[in-house]
Amino acid sequence: MTCLHSQKDLDASLARLVALDPRLAGLVSPCGAIALRRQPAGLEGLLQIILAQQVSVASARAIWQKFTDRFPRCDTRLLMEASEEDLRACTLSRPKIRTVMRIMAAIRDGFDFDGLADDEPEVIRRTLIALHGVGPWTADVYLLFCLGRADVFPAGDLALQVAVADALGLDGRPSEKQLAAMAEELWAPERGAAAHLFWAHYRVIKKGREGIL
Repeated sequence: MTCLHSQKDLDASLARLVALDPRLAGLVSPCGAIALRRQPAGLEGLLQIILAQQVSVASARAIWQKFTDRFPRCDTRLLMEASEEDLRACTLSRPKIRTVMRIMAAIRDGFDFDGLADDEPEVIRRTLIALHGVGPWTADVYLLFCLGRADVFPAGDLALQVAVADALGLDGRPSEKQLAAMAEELWAPERGAAAHLFWAHYRVIKKGREGIL
């Protein structure tokens, strides 16, 4: 199984990606150094992804700081005991409070992040999506950032859709389904590197704006 566990892994995958699709070679230099994005596996990484959804990068960082001040390293015991008021004090929205509490209930009922990590990507994806509040984008980002799976492309990500449309000169932004099919056809098995490249390209065309934490 190919994984992106180090910067060296990503650099090698990017080189293979450009060999697969030479059109992408011209994107690399303007992007500068393309850093590997990694987050902790398990509950901490999943919650960091969830709490960052649908808010600006600055807001996501502020929310995460408040959350980890109250629940250091996403301590399972503390989160199990947390009330809605405790979570609301971290400036979480009502849907995110509900998601956090449902995930903690799933862990209480035996959900095992450690065992999940060894499964095939599609099994992990289905298992995560079965959790309340976890959708395909969240599952894909978890696979890529937290588990380092190399052949994952979060096609539902708006920034990726915008960046791909710009880079390839498409008439319009592709849908999630269209982009997923394109990524599988053109960039597998280096789809994780493609995602990193297109997020970097998004920052270039949006003059430094981040598409994702």
